[in-house]
Amino acid sequence: MMSSQSKSKELIVSTKAKEKLPVKYNESSVLDLVDNEIFLENRNEVKKYLPEILGRVLARIWIDENFKDTFKKDPLRALSDNGVFLPDEMFLEFQKPDTKRPKIVVYERKGKSNFKVRVVQLQLIMMAGR
Repeated sequence: MMSSQSKSKELIVSTKAKEKLPVKYNESSVLDLVDNEIFLENRNEVKKYLPEILGRVLARIWIDENFKDTFKKDPLRALSDNGVFLPDEMFLEFQKPDTKRPKIVVYERKGKSNFKVRVVQLQLIMMAGR
C-alpha cells in the first residue's frame, strides 16, 4: 500500500497543514499577487507574508515587461496598485532590474533616521541541473 506522501508532486512534502496565505493558486489568476487587499501592519507580518508575494512579483517581472517597468519606477506603488500595502516605515529597493537575477530588498526605517535595517530580500536565480 502506497502512502499519500509518495503520490505528492510537491518538492518538499510537509505533514503539517499548509498555512493559509493571502496568495491565490488557481490558474485563472496566475498574474494576481494576492486574492484580496492585504495590509501588513508590522515587521513580523512583512517577514511572514511578503516573501511569498515578492516571489510572485519576481515571477511576473520575468514574463510581464509592463509590470517590470512599473515596479522598477515605483515598487511600493506597484504593490499597492495590486492590493499589497506595507507599513509606513517599510520601503523597497529593486536592485539589478535589467539583469537575469533581479533582487528585491525590503528595509525598515524608524522615524526620520538615516539608519535602515534589511527585513527581507528575494532574488530570482535560475539554476540548471544535470
